[in-house]
Amino acid sequence: MDRQSGSVFFSFQCTIRFTKCLIHLASSFKLLVIPVILYVNWEVLAPYVARDLSNPFGPLLLLSHRVPSSDSNVRYAKGYLDLVFIAYHIIFFSFVRQVITVNLCRPVARYFGMKRVTKLDRFGEQGYAFVYFAVMGVWGCVSISPITLSIFLTAQIQRIMTQLPTYWYRTEYFWIDYPHWDMKPELKRYYLMQSAYWCQQLLVLLLRLEKPRKDYGELVAHHFVTLWLIGWSYLINLTLIGNAIYMSMDIPDVFLAFSKILNYLQLTRAKLVAFVSFLCIWTYFRHYLNIIILWSVWTEFDLIDETNRVWEPDTGAWLVWWMKYQIFAPIFLLQILNLFWYYFIWRIALRSIICNFSTRYLMHISQVTATFHHD
Repeated sequence: MDRQSGSVFFSFQCTIRFTKCLIHLASSFKLLVIPVILYVNWEVLAPYVARDLSNPFGPLLLLSHRVPSSDSNVRYAKGYLDLVFIAYHIIFFSFVRQVITVNLCRPVARYFGMKRVTKLDRFGEQGYAFVYFAVMGVWGCVSISPITLSIFLTAQIQRIMTQLPTYWYRTEYFWIDYPHWDMKPELKRYYLMQSAYWCQQLLVLLLRLEKPRKDYGELVAHHFVTLWLIGWSYLINLTLIGNAIYMSMDIPDVFLAFSKILNYLQLTRAKLVAFVSFLCIWTYFRHYLNIIILWSVWTEFDLIDETNRVWEPDTGAWLVWWMKYQIFAPIFLLQILNLFWYYFIWRIALRSIICNFSTRYLMHISQVTATFHHD
């Protein structure tokens, strides 16, 4: 190995180790706290030494690129500082993930008799998934009381989707009045937090920080397609359709994680009810609503005003004629992946029904046989 290739390999190894360090609980907490201390320090001292300078640590914690003319009805545009916000919240989700999986879920799993490390890890992963998707699913759709979104930031959870003209899946408004370049604060924060979560999840998979599953390849593909959809929809001002896709994906994942948790806890009856509920909800959200979105892309794309069907990034308009197919493709790929998992869900359901029927039948036969021999 020559010196140059050795240097590249060493740099790659250092990057891997640093990234794994970010996932560690203590390291991620320190990296979360430092910007907060620096932000507060600047806010306290800046009025005396640098009154006209904005806080350089603000973009890590707060939304950037506020539209200047939106004083009464606050709006935000996208910009490069959004990447700083995402980077910080990748660390935030690393911290939250460790707290939930290790500090909360592991004691619960041990209380219910789980001892194997693999099972403890899987239970923790499902606990984290349940909490995340429950919070994001509620945040994306309905209105609830204030809750803490970040350890440092408390935000009023607004009914994001019900504030938008696209509620409930009025798909024509994905395209009417395009480009939707100015966003409500809640929608932008929601979008960037989702981006940070999926980036962190992809890092967990690629670095193999959790034991790979049988569908490891499909999960990696799913995460790449998801990030493709997130990044591209944010860039070309399609956040309304992005919110609709988020909703169709997050809500079924709540029930999927919950049914897996009950399965690990061996709560048979509750598991059965949860699985049937999950199957119905998955069918509606992941397939019916996703197909409605695909149909909208294919048939309603031309609702965009002709003056905005141009490639003019300076005005926020990106949707020339061929972009219809570029939007359709990743959503269609996502639907194929969903169908792949749907097949296995139904296979599990049918096997459970057959197994349950066979068990009851054998029990009935044994009872009849026992009665016959007794007589």
